[in-house]
Amino acid sequence: MSIKVYIAKDFDLMSKTAADIVKDRIKSVLMNKDEIVLGLATGNSPTGLYKYLAESANRNEFECKKIRSFNLDEYVGLPGENVQQRVVHPESYCYFMIENLFSMLDNKFIETNVPFGSLIDQEKLAKALKDHPDDYELKGTDKGKSIEIKANAKSEYLSWIREEILNCYEKKIEKFGGIDIQIIGVGGRGHVAFHESGIPFKNSNVLLVKLDNNTIENAVKDGHFSNAADSPNYAISMGAQLVYKAKMVVLLANGARKTESITKSLLEDPTPDVPISYGQTYSKNGGELIYVLDEIAGRELINNKPKLSQKGIELNILL
Repeated sequence: MSIKVYIAKDFDLMSKTAADIVKDRIKSVLMNKDEIVLGLATGNSPTGLYKYLAESANRNEFECKKIRSFNLDEYVGLPGENVQQRVVHPESYCYFMIENLFSMLDNKFIETNVPFGSLIDQEKLAKALKDHPDDYELKGTDKGKSIEIKANAKSEYLSWIREEILNCYEKKIEKFGGIDIQIIGVGGRGHVAFHESGIPFKNSNVLLVKLDNNTIENAVKDGHFSNAADSPNYAISMGAQLVYKAKMVVLLANGARKTESITKSLLEDPTPDVPISYGQTYSKNGGELIYVLDEIAGRELINNKPKLSQKGIELNILL
């Protein structure tokens, strides 16, 4: 098992540590390849990493023009009368990436990609799901579920989503050789991107997801939307199975809301209830997994250092 855990004293040191890890890997990969594929996440946890990474790029410590990026997820159902308005909505993940990384770079990436959730009209989607219940299966044990659209779906709209939104994104990642470095955060219940708690690992590549009530509530609590009615009900997301196909995964987490899921993901057996726990399986299969945490998110791991050692997990405390 190749899992390393770094626990930093605060958010800033967590961010700098993660940025150094990513920067060093970018430089290493580019010694042997003409370009590198970087997987990106949104949310609070990676914002500091992006700041330090942009500073390094602007000092010419690595070449942005050799980086191609793919984001984990995007909302379906953001306010807006058309695609353009949804893409530039302040809560779109496209907008987030421009604000927190892309606009900071003096030189731009070869190409940036965000799942095509803004192309989907939420009302049309809801109607298609209601009118064609035999065209899909719901996968998951909780209220947040993946909507697995069947290959023989009769609904033209659902078929279009399956082929042009979901499968197309996965194929584009494959076209460029898969993701070299995947940056992820973690939700309060251990979900990665919008792979919600309880959604199976198997066949979780690019998902159409009906969002869990807890996810919607947290989006409102965090100030992203004024109320639950304004929050999107669906999203497009890489699933855990696709996330953990990357050659290296760097997971960031900070704050008390993440402590329980971080602890379970490493100390207990893998379970769809804690999607990031699939990282243990990924590691056993040869993947390189690195956790970079602040002291609060990692406090129970510090208390269970002997158990981590028994599992072959390397713990580095930067306090």
